[in-house]
Amino acid sequence: MEIQAFLNQVRSQSDYQDQIAHIEHLPPRRPAYGELDEPLDQRLQSCLEARGLWPLYAHQARAVNFSRRGKNVIVATFSASGKTLCYNIAVMQTMLAEPGCRALYLFPTKALAQDQLGKLHELFTPDLLPFDAMSTFDGDTPKSERADIRRQARIILTNPDMLHIGIMPNHLTWAGFLRHLRYVVVDEAHIYRGVFGSHVACVLRRLRRLCRAYGSEPRFILATATVANPGEHAGRLTGLPCEVVDNDGSPRGWKDFVFWNPPLIDEKKTARRSAHWESTNLFTALVSQGTRTLTFTRTRRLTELIYVYAKDRLGEISYPLSKLVMPYRAGYLPEDRRRIERELFGGKLLGVVATNALELGIDSGGLEATVLDGYPGSISSTWQQAGRSGRSQGESLSFLVAWDNPLDQYFMRHPSDFFQKGFENVLVNPGNPYILKAHLLCAAWERPLDGNDEAIFGPDFVPQRDALVQEGRLRERRGRWYLAPSIAYPAQAINIRSSSGETYAVVDVSTGSLMETVESSVAFFQVHPGAIYLHQGESYLITRLDLTNKVAYAEPTRAQYYTETKEIHDLRILNVRESKTIGPVNVHLGDVEVTVAVVGFKKIRQFSEETIGEEPLDLPTITFPTVALWFDVPPAAVSRIARSGLDFAGGLHATEHAAIGILPLFALCDRNDIGGVSTPFHPDTGHAQVFIYDAYPGGIGIAEKGYEMITDLWAATLRVIAECPCDDGCPSCVQSPKCGNNNKPLDKAAAKVILREIQSG
Repeated sequence: MEIQAFLNQVRSQSDYQDQIAHIEHLPPRRPAYGELDEPLDQRLQSCLEARGLWPLYAHQARAVNFSRRGKNVIVATFSASGKTLCYNIAVMQTMLAEPGCRALYLFPTKALAQDQLGKLHELFTPDLLPFDAMSTFDGDTPKSERADIRRQARIILTNPDMLHIGIMPNHLTWAGFLRHLRYVVVDEAHIYRGVFGSHVACVLRRLRRLCRAYGSEPRFILATATVANPGEHAGRLTGLPCEVVDNDGSPRGWKDFVFWNPPLIDEKKTARRSAHWESTNLFTALVSQGTRTLTFTRTRRLTELIYVYAKDRLGEISYPLSKLVMPYRAGYLPEDRRRIERELFGGKLLGVVATNALELGIDSGGLEATVLDGYPGSISSTWQQAGRSGRSQGESLSFLVAWDNPLDQYFMRHPSDFFQKGFENVLVNPGNPYILKAHLLCAAWERPLDGNDEAIFGPDFVPQRDALVQEGRLRERRGRWYLAPSIAYPAQAINIRSSSGETYAVVDVSTGSLMETVESSVAFFQVHPGAIYLHQGESYLITRLDLTNKVAYAEPTRAQYYTETKEIHDLRILNVRESKTIGPVNVHLGDVEVTVAVVGFKKIRQFSEETIGEEPLDLPTITFPTVALWFDVPPAAVSRIARSGLDFAGGLHATEHAAIGILPLFALCDRNDIGGVSTPFHPDTGHAQVFIYDAYPGGIGIAEKGYEMITDLWAATLRVIAECPCDDGCPSCVQSPKCGNNNKPLDKAAAKVILREIQSG
């Protein structure tokens, strides 16, 4: 595509108002090749040469060398760098050398496993392995085929969910496979973070435990997007030391990356034009000139909305053009998703609007442009999405369209902090007591626990095992721990993608049918009375929430708005783990108990994001233990605020909101993963405090990372507030859409005083 011509065309449009905040020119990069320590089996090398995959890039050769030396490896390189070949070569070389060995490939989604199975067949069937030597095994696998797959397949592709609930609890039928297991591949390892990642870390420890019982000790190969702590993350996921391979030797074509900021639309500079409107304009402009484009959105609802608007607009230009775009997201039938993938990557479609379901490593062929509707939440995900275009060595164009929130606006004003800053840390906490205890029950079902298990599960094993004994869920007999007779098949009760095993049923009252289930920990936020709930593209109004039977009743609706809850948070300190003094400020990390009250909800018009109404809610409070950081306020700040006639409580509140909004800059998390409380007087400390905590029972490591990087967090928070052009505070700096107090009181000027005095030492 002619990038400069397109940008000139955009600038010439009547509605262009200097939305281009920055253009980063990313020059092409030549490939760098590496050498293997030992030659490959000639059959394998010939296969790679015939498919144009030889010689190996530097990182591919290094990963294969480490693996062949018996090391565990994590490959952390950019999108489209050929990471899959790193593990496929290592595995296939062993397959050819040891005809009886097995390998297990884990992918976060069934779609990705199916895509990678197709690539394995293209590469290695029938030259190196027969067709039935490689197979997927997941919830979609027909029961009639499962026994043959267990017996015949040498490479099985699955997901952590199936490993957790279907394979390991039935390990006796998998004994032959586990006994000869040589490799475990964990692809897209950056996806395994937070609660999901903490569960997967426990699942992998259970797998290692079973392999040990069957006499095998498989090597691990992990592949991830570029993150700040690949070695640490791999170690936390697997419980094993891993060699890091990050010397990306793959080539790259020329890319222009445009940061696009919707224009301000009011005199007080507190609101911007809808980012979704801007994204739609860019998407339709690219598609209308024949540029193959992928637009990413953050929600299923936005995927459908932007698709509908783009289709209508393209239809005004040319009816056939409107047939060349499609939406893509989770919830569609597998065959529909496969068809859309084929049509996009095969060139039949010009454009697709998608959730991050297409962010993962499905080969997107020769796409020329990507539009990101809002910052995806991490630098890693941004590069993953932008990297879907320009995966060959040609030119490509990417747009990041900013939302009206602190983090998006921070990058619009400081693009160098995106392009030059290191990547975020991936956080998991396999020692979270709520998660570890659940998996110890699963492990005990698979094999009674014994004293050797501490080496696999780590230092939290003994206290959590003993807690389960105290609760009557484990029983000790002659140095081994067995499940209590009342517990059967514990894996079935654990959803590894959530923090709670309890769920609410969502029932369509028009048909009486069960639509889906919602985790109980988020039910009050998603299926409260009056909520608009989306299911497979259709809108439903939640008319009643039965708390006793855990059922949400939904009626089909055509509402042109969505809902967002308002919450009030409170906490008490249970235990101080660490403390430090930085200049005039005391900072603490510790265990807290959080109470959340969902007090109401807003109705927000689709696309324009205008609040069109609010309603109260009367729901029980939610209480859970977690981990928090907190800091106090220097006396000098209190004095300055008083002399200036500013609102001290409003300054604390504004500081809390802005700090929560910017913390994902340092930890790979979503704003919804974090909560906060601010108060001029906290009864547990006797001082004014700002608290930031993990919004999951037991914590997942976010507060610890914030505590570690607190000075960086303060500096970034001050920059967000001080540089925002608004007068009194807006969604781009100190307002929060989820604030139960209607963002009152908020004092932007007082927040600047607090943060400046905090950093004065």
